[in-house]
Amino acid sequence: MDVTTPTPTPTPTAIAVVGGGAAAVALLDALAAPEDGGGAGALDGPGTITVFEPSPNLWRGRPYGPDLDSVLVNSPPAIMSVRHGDPDHYADWLGERAADHMDELFDRPLVPRALYGAYLTHTAEKAVAALAERGWSVRVVPARVTGADRVTGADRVTGADRSGAHLILRTDDGQEHAATRVALCVGAGSPPDLYGLAGTPGFTADPYPLADTLGGIPAGSDVAVIGSGLTAVDVVVSLAARGHRGRITLLSRTGVLPYVWQRPVDRRPRHLTAERVAELHAAHGTVTLDDLTGLLRSELADAGEDFDAFVAELQAAPAEDPVRRHRSRLAAVDDPRIGRRVLQGAAHAVGPYAWRLLPEADRARLRDHFRTAVGLASPMVPVNAAVLMGLMDSGQLTVASGVRAIEPANGRFRVRCADGERTADTVVNAVNPPPQAVPAGARRLVDSLVDTGLATLHPSGGLVPADPRVHVIGDLTGGGPFITSSIPGVAAQSSRTAQALRSPLS
Repeated sequence: MDVTTPTPTPTPTAIAVVGGGAAAVALLDALAAPEDGGGAGALDGPGTITVFEPSPNLWRGRPYGPDLDSVLVNSPPAIMSVRHGDPDHYADWLGERAADHMDELFDRPLVPRALYGAYLTHTAEKAVAALAERGWSVRVVPARVTGADRVTGADRVTGADRSGAHLILRTDDGQEHAATRVALCVGAGSPPDLYGLAGTPGFTADPYPLADTLGGIPAGSDVAVIGSGLTAVDVVVSLAARGHRGRITLLSRTGVLPYVWQRPVDRRPRHLTAERVAELHAAHGTVTLDDLTGLLRSELADAGEDFDAFVAELQAAPAEDPVRRHRSRLAAVDDPRIGRRVLQGAAHAVGPYAWRLLPEADRARLRDHFRTAVGLASPMVPVNAAVLMGLMDSGQLTVASGVRAIEPANGRFRVRCADGERTADTVVNAVNPPPQAVPAGARRLVDSLVDTGLATLHPSGGLVPADPRVHVIGDLTGGGPFITSSIPGVAAQSSRTAQALRSPLS
């Protein structure tokens, strides 16, 4: 005899949030705040919000869980608020604790990521309480979502369902959960294993949390770190904080380190802004890279700075000796010129919007300068830059470019570079996942969304909703820029998604 499992019946509004990290916190915070500061347009209720998060680091995600104090938030408080439109939200929460975490070179507090995770937890709990006061129930399901599908037909569903259809999410514990809307907040992709070393003794595939992965590395061993981005900086600084005595080598195809944050200046851009980009788009129907370059040129002209000299400086940087280049960037923390500061701010505040307006040929031109763009948009904090400089000056840290192969060899590792071969006892993978990469834990769900027609894969990476009930927040958003999503970008996306969830389906 056939036995049909009853389909779960959704409440009038049942929002499913897949992932319980920073993006989910920003979304809950946006949903908890009435629109326009009053109640107009507030989230229609009552209803339920179900957050699916299988890891123990609820509200913190992979980056902001418990870890070493040497693993710092890599940005000043002004751009780490998860509340869109309120840049002081995080700084206000930090309060007097900021004085205990000042970077003297930067003149801004830089806290351990675990402390920032406490801010995310506090914000989420406040949002849950505010939603409860408006009749919303928020529950957490500690399971991984592995599939999604539509359910249609009045004969299979009962209860209020304004859309005429609802969604079913399947979790890895065999359960099914009904939803009227779904928001994917699954975070960034997984670190790629570029040299096929997974499972090799002495190889660390994913360095976080560093409190766990660095503990097994002998203090006198030779360590090779694959990558030269911010994750690699975290590894090196944390090794130094633990008293590591052996050699450390950053292995990179390019040998290019991130730039160093400069002290913020009290100057807001007037030309390279989202508003000016919108005006150009309205006037001409398109926005080109030359248009954006013109806005930057105007910005520098207002400050009395030479645009051509600034561009020449950026173009010359990759050819410089990495030690000399890093020394000059650390020395420029107090440089009053605004060029790099403007580009860093625009990369996150304007970039995601402008990217979608650019012709594909212009996007390709920007991709050709991937390393320079990423290094500019996501610089390292001065306190970490100073640690690296000290290790370079002592000879303990070197940067090797042109890496061609890394192979196990007699219990150690042989590294083949453009300048010859070297060996290491331990290899730590600090390669950052590319933007729009699908996290390993979300692969089955993404495949299911595509197979059922609820979403499509974007040609350049990421996921694009094909159903108005599905929303994507963060790095998985298809068609986004090649720079990894920042907290301000995630907060802005979450605000827009909250507005969509407040609106009836068309």
